[in-house]
Amino acid sequence: MATTPAVHSRQKKPLIVNAFVEMCTGHQSPGLWRHPDDESWKFNDLDHWVKLAKLLEEAKFHGIFIADVLGGYDVYKNSLDPAVISGAQWPVNEPLSVVPAMAAATKNIGFGVTISTTYEQPYHLARRLATVDHLTKGRLGWNIVTSYLDSAARNIHGKATQLAHDDRYAQAEEYMKVMYKLFQSSWRDDAVILDRERGVYTDPALVRQINHKGKFFDVPGPAITQPSPQRTPLLLQAGTSRAGKIFAAQHAEAIFTSAHSPAVCAKSITEIRELARTEFGRDGNKIKVLALVTPILGRTEEEAQAKHAEYRKYASTEGALALFGGWTGIDLNQYGDDEELREVESNAVKSTVTGYAKFAPQNSKWTKHTVAEHVAIGGNGPIIVGTPEQVADGLERWVEEGGVDGFNFVSLFFVDNEDNGKANTGYRRMPFSHNPSRISSSCFFRSFGSVGFSGMATPFQVARTARTSTASRGRSTHYLSTLLPSSSGGQVCRLKSTRFPNSWDGLSDAESLPRGNN
Repeated sequence: MATTPAVHSRQKKPLIVNAFVEMCTGHQSPGLWRHPDDESWKFNDLDHWVKLAKLLEEAKFHGIFIADVLGGYDVYKNSLDPAVISGAQWPVNEPLSVVPAMAAATKNIGFGVTISTTYEQPYHLARRLATVDHLTKGRLGWNIVTSYLDSAARNIHGKATQLAHDDRYAQAEEYMKVMYKLFQSSWRDDAVILDRERGVYTDPALVRQINHKGKFFDVPGPAITQPSPQRTPLLLQAGTSRAGKIFAAQHAEAIFTSAHSPAVCAKSITEIRELARTEFGRDGNKIKVLALVTPILGRTEEEAQAKHAEYRKYASTEGALALFGGWTGIDLNQYGDDEELREVESNAVKSTVTGYAKFAPQNSKWTKHTVAEHVAIGGNGPIIVGTPEQVADGLERWVEEGGVDGFNFVSLFFVDNEDNGKANTGYRRMPFSHNPSRISSSCFFRSFGSVGFSGMATPFQVARTARTSTASRGRSTHYLSTLLPSSSGGQVCRLKSTRFPNSWDGLSDAESLPRGNN
């Protein structure tokens, strides 16, 4: 009797799917605001962001990742004018303010907000984050950055330049210690008792000072807000330097990366995960990595390529060079229009441009205009142009060769989708390009083979998978116990909805609470 051959199928890897935005026009693609269909210039309008949040949740996205900068891009031509004129991340609004409104209009989607440790006191930021975590019912993430623009230092600290790079990370490390203490060790879960008969709102015996004294910060505490649903928000990080990788290996639950190719991305991911394992006792595989990608979709490849060509007509060369100057600290205005940048004296310029050229389509010459064209659409991440199936194949390559766990998708510009009607809930609508295609989840499953989107059930829970790992729990318990050791000889922790344990849970005797200066 004939036998039916066994069918071997690889287990689908669930992916985290985020939208990558900024409260400005242009973002990663300066000049696209000029496109007749673009409405990103409505970023000052709250309805603009509420519509976006509802659209993305309907499309089963897990999160909205909001970038931010605290200064203007003024390296190129030693002037802010190119950024101001082109709208290259200028003007830009503060991102945390809009999150509660988006959360009120949605149920599951998460919000990752970029906030710097360099220009805000931890006590104040802990209050702001806890407040929004309350208002979003535990859907907040914090993208931890140390900033990179000297223009921010001039305007906020009144200094010509920022702290040196590694000094910013040293400050950030102490910053995190203060934040953990405020989030995890200042209030007991049952401190708010609402005893109406005795007139006691909060039991003072269950709220304590943290008494932090360090090189950069002196914070007595206690935290001014009661514990939020997560206590500590989801922690994200995007640094690629050695110091940034060490910081990510210790603290990050998810990492945002932008790279020219999957191979470059894979090398960085491997290094961070190994650091997490060897230096901090974490399971590095639980750290989720999200890659920057700009998809441009069409019903046919020709249609997608035509869209790409159309978008390039609106891209701003000056805006792109302004962004490049801010990202790298290199002013390309000092070089001639036809000068080959791989042959200039500056090692920084040569290495940066060579990195672009290595993974980009072959060009006979790399001038400043070539660089501008390279970053004008989608910034420093890859552009994948084609049909839904072709885009899915491109994403699969990043998953299998780069080892990423998901994507931060860049929108070239926003369009008002109300006229398109309500999307079928079986489809993933992508607001990445003019007249966006609706892409069936089953199409991605067929194209990916080993990869599948997991957004159909409790999206933000998937985005926080790192929190539930035993290794992460052990790591955070150990880390917090070194910050606030109990005088009774150890921490008694009870895990709540977050991977970080409350280092005070279970301690009922006020006299046993740590009072030392750590």
